[in-house]
Amino acid sequence: MGLTMKEKQSLTRETCGRYRKSEKKGKTKILDEFCQATGYNRKYALHLLANWDKTEVLKVAGRMVKLKAGTVKRHKGGGRKPVYGPEVIAALRLIWAFFWYRCGKLLAPFLRDQMAFLEAWPAFHITADIRAKLLKISPATIDRALKEDRKKLAIRGISGTKPGNLLKKHIQVRTHYPWDDRKPGFFEVDTVHHCGDRDAGEFCLTLTATDVASGWVELFALLNKAQKWTFEGLAALPQVLPFPLLGIDSDNGGEFINRTLLAWCNANRITFTRSRPYKKNDNCFVEQKNFKCVREYIGYARLDTPSEREALARVYRSLCPLLNYFLPTIKLITKTRVGSKVRKVYDKPMSPYQRLMLSADFPDTVKAELTRRYQRYNPVILQQEVHQAVEALAELNRHKALIRQQSLAATALENF
Repeated sequence: MGLTMKEKQSLTRETCGRYRKSEKKGKTKILDEFCQATGYNRKYALHLLANWDKTEVLKVAGRMVKLKAGTVKRHKGGGRKPVYGPEVIAALRLIWAFFWYRCGKLLAPFLRDQMAFLEAWPAFHITADIRAKLLKISPATIDRALKEDRKKLAIRGISGTKPGNLLKKHIQVRTHYPWDDRKPGFFEVDTVHHCGDRDAGEFCLTLTATDVASGWVELFALLNKAQKWTFEGLAALPQVLPFPLLGIDSDNGGEFINRTLLAWCNANRITFTRSRPYKKNDNCFVEQKNFKCVREYIGYARLDTPSEREALARVYRSLCPLLNYFLPTIKLITKTRVGSKVRKVYDKPMSPYQRLMLSADFPDTVKAELTRRYQRYNPVILQQEVHQAVEALAELNRHKALIRQQSLAATALENF
């Protein structure tokens, strides 16, 4: 790796005096070394070393001006006046944090679609001028304005999937969803383990189900890893969906690969497929939702009590309609290889509800039910409920940790 511009400037500053004092042979040697170190063209390097830091006095417009060769100093100030002042960025930052740190490409269409709800909420301090600017702010400007605020969020957990070998030969393997086969109703399912830093004992799980075509997501809080809880969540999926469940695709975990679930799918004419072992990308749609819809909200703490499971369910009661009806997502439309590069084309950011309303696969009765459910909700109130539920869950977790610390301290005193 070559020198940076500042390093090249420092080297020029150190070399120029020695170069100008040297004889012809010495200059040739210094110039050779300088060109090798900086990669400059020889003529350009010679000009730099001969003129760096030299000053010359000239008469310009009747005034004597001193000119100094070297780097150009940039003057602060001037330039175009910022369009989005601090009050706009402050309101944007409040909305961004309140709606859980969406990127600019998703936050910009959300601002345009839901501004009626946002400006009615006093905590955001949206005046008429701020409203007009938020409606036209671009995704790139949002990302630039929030760049420093975004630098603070990233941790990872551990995987707890255990293979289920029973009946694997009876369940068809699906490696991907062909472009022409992506119609609403086919779900990828997976579980997220809330085990903290140790995958031992009983702990809560989240069952994630996401529709491949629209991005619709349903989340269920499970008490532990027993197959009965996973089956109960999947059996409840057709009841909570406003459109028919046509198929499910899972990984090879034992909570999915079992006779009970296979018999239920066959009885209800639901296509049941599985991914290849150790190929997470076969379930890429649900794997992405595991992070964006579960880890970013719930985190990586250990949840292992019935009260924490109830608190987790309260989070999902408000989070699922917020994600499905109001928060936009981006879907990949086409992927083509051009030489050594892959060109990807994405659709316009839309919420899963908007995608379903544009789908030609549903009758008007299904779309009418979707609209009826949509009109029941307010995104700001839903997000506030999510914040309150997440804080209640965190408080339960802190209280549990405090009780355990006190118990350990009491045990230590008894054994002292």
